[in-house]
Amino acid sequence: MSDTVRRGESLGAQIANVLRQRIVRGVLAPGERITEEALAEEFDVSRGPVRDALTQLSFEKLVRIQRPRGVFVVGLTGEDVDELYSLRGALEQLALSRAIRVSDDARWRTMADAVQRMADAADAGDHAAFVEADLDFHSQIYVLADHARLEGAWKQYLPTFTALLDVTINHDDDLHDSAGDHVVLMDVMRSGDAARAAEVLTAHLDGARDRMLSELPQQTP
Repeated sequence: MSDTVRRGESLGAQIANVLRQRIVRGVLAPGERITEEALAEEFDVSRGPVRDALTQLSFEKLVRIQRPRGVFVVGLTGEDVDELYSLRGALEQLALSRAIRVSDDARWRTMADAVQRMADAADAGDHAAFVEADLDFHSQIYVLADHARLEGAWKQYLPTFTALLDVTINHDDDLHDSAGDHVVLMDVMRSGDAARAAEVLTAHLDGARDRMLSELPQQTP
């Protein structure tokens, strides 16, 4: 996403996306002070959307709001990454345990489409398209789970995981292995083997966590 905002969309969400990327990539360093005034001027918006963005990032523990002193970047530590992925693992394992019961082929088509889009993106070397399809794939596990609150919990953290994936995936020159991992995960889910599916998902998420942890020395000063 560019560092500009588009009218007609949620300005607060767009600003949060830009700032989140800067924080995860280390462009905004831990301890750095940011102000509503400067951000409003940069994005050419009122302070309302900026305040909305900072509130969301505070919820995600990426910034700390200390009025009247200001807003300070928290950044990501190894412990933060471990917490995020352990939370995601707990949520996604529960979602998987429910999704695996779905036998209606039609309900799996959206996930299968995401798998095909990942394969196409890997062939084209299109990292942005791959990230979108990857997250659509995992979102479908929650959709298939038929658990509104569980899906809602995933959606709360989806922007954070989008930023994390954007960092790690852009260091993969060849995306075919990652695309293949999702084929395996979908196939084992469709097989109905709950224990095997849980094992494959654990390995998949552990790998994502480890890749992000390997990026941290480059993300922090």
